Amino acid sequence: MSKLVSVERLLGLGGVLEIVTGLGLLFDPAGGASAVFGSPVEGSGVAIGRIGGAGLLSLGIACWLARRTPMAPASVGVAWAYLAYNVVACVTLVWAGVTLAGNSLPAQGAAVLHGVLGAAMLVALLGRGQASAGS
Repeated sequence: MSKLVSVERLLGLGGVLEIVTGLGLLFDPAGGASAVFGSPVEGSGVAIGRIGGAGLLSLGIACWLARRTPMAPASVGVAWAYLAYNVVACVTLVWAGVTLAGNSLPAQGAAVLHGVLGAAMLVALLGRGQASAGS
């Protein structure tokens, strides 16, 4: 039961975080990049930032809705997708923080957050079979 709660809570938390971040990038992609990396974004980078914001908004909505039925196959798929996103975001932020932003503290902080969320979701997903077998 505790693993079920963990998946549910992580999906809820992910929903809130990604909806807020997605909306922020939709409305001000240059501000988001500047805050995390300390460098300006212009031209096509603004459009790419808005597309990324739309993707995060969509992932956030999926996570938020999936939290209600965390053991349903579709919700488990959303949880695995959220895990994959967090792993890729963590690696990308570490790389970009070091190479593009000169070891930017906000980028490294965001990388740690994504790493922790990804690790927690992995533990919750791998433990969900044991939680249901114990019931």
